[in-house]
Amino acid sequence: MISNDIKQLLLDKMTLLDNPGHRKLVLVGPVKLPIQMEDRVAEFQWYTWLELKDGDATKESVLDSLPAMNLADLQQSSVLVYGDFANSREALVRMHSICHTGDIFGSKRCDCGYQLRQSLRMIVEHGSGALFYLAHHEGRGIGLFSKSLAYILQQEGLDTVEANEALGFQDDIRSYEQPIRVLKSLRSRPVTLITNNPRKLASLRQSGLAAAGHLPLWGDISDYNRFYLATKVAKSGHIPQESRAMA
Repeated sequence: MISNDIKQLLLDKMTLLDNPGHRKLVLVGPVKLPIQMEDRVAEFQWYTWLELKDGDATKESVLDSLPAMNLADLQQSSVLVYGDFANSREALVRMHSICHTGDIFGSKRCDCGYQLRQSLRMIVEHGSGALFYLAHHEGRGIGLFSKSLAYILQQEGLDTVEANEALGFQDDIRSYEQPIRVLKSLRSRPVTLITNNPRKLASLRQSGLAAAGHLPLWGDISDYNRFYLATKVAKSGHIPQESRAMA
């Protein structure tokens, strides 16, 4: 259950658009989003909206039902395969969670866009590998709309884990069952996972992933995402950057 003070903060950032003859829309924003623009960073204002099927829905009812909406399940995933993935002796795999803001807009609030592009480079340079683009993993599984609300809470000082939990979610609700099934259909030999998170590797192994080990991937660290990355290390088990050479 979302606390009253958190709820009021979010309600102030939500607008209900009720046009006769159309379903209601709930608009969230603005969220400050620093975007990398070639040689400079420009700060944009980011908004998201959600169509409401329930004609009696209110902003309050949207917040109360948020964890049960399964908003991230409305998207589809895919995988990019490079080289002789099925038969090569060694292959790299990146399980990349979709990040609308980082992957598409180039947001500096995270390092997701950098990790996406760099993972592809690593796979190509290695000669064989696959990048799974997991569309139902937005915001660690809470969906894009919910992620925009979490970003508002982060602007108020909460870290990424606290923001998700304040909305009524667990820290990380991502499932890798589907991509592991697809991976097994494409390759039977072990792979090396591109990740900074040993817990993720352990979880994937428990789910049936044949993994020989992992390669860390750090970069694109700035004042905009330093707190976010530090939270990953402190609360999500990620390898500190200074330890990457030993991983």
